[in-house]
Amino acid sequence: MMGLPSLQALDRAQVARIGLTVEATDMRCGFYRLAERVKVVIGEDPLSGHLFVFRSRRGDRLKMLVWERDGFLLWYKRLEVGVFKLPRVGQGSRSVELRASKLAMILDWIDVSKLKRMPRYERAARSNEERIRKEKNSAEKITM
Repeated sequence: MMGLPSLQALDRAQVARIGLTVEATDMRCGFYRLAERVKVVIGEDPLSGHLFVFRSRRGDRLKMLVWERDGFLLWYKRLEVGVFKLPRVGQGSRSVELRASKLAMILDWIDVSKLKRMPRYERAARSNEERIRKEKNSAEKITM
């Protein structure tokens, strides 16, 4: 039986960074004007291969720009009803970096501004030396 990937697994598989502009963007912008906004607003290289997300003034549209090996790729999503619920950001910031899981939730119409990531239990990895020492001690106890 194959299980579904967790949001944490989705984040670990993420290679490219995801940048979201906080201020509204004119949705008439094409490849080159959006690439210029990446430089000016986010302060990144649009040819880096990272994904850049822009929102409309009303909040019902998103454009995503990414450079692939031979050219720009542009996605455009428009909601028929409602608006995208974007994460809250600090005052004065012009962009925010997103995790892949958070972008997936935004696109699935989940209000990420109300989400809170809880700490999860993670078993500490043992060092090889500690494991060998414990094995050695248990072997000595058996021989005694």
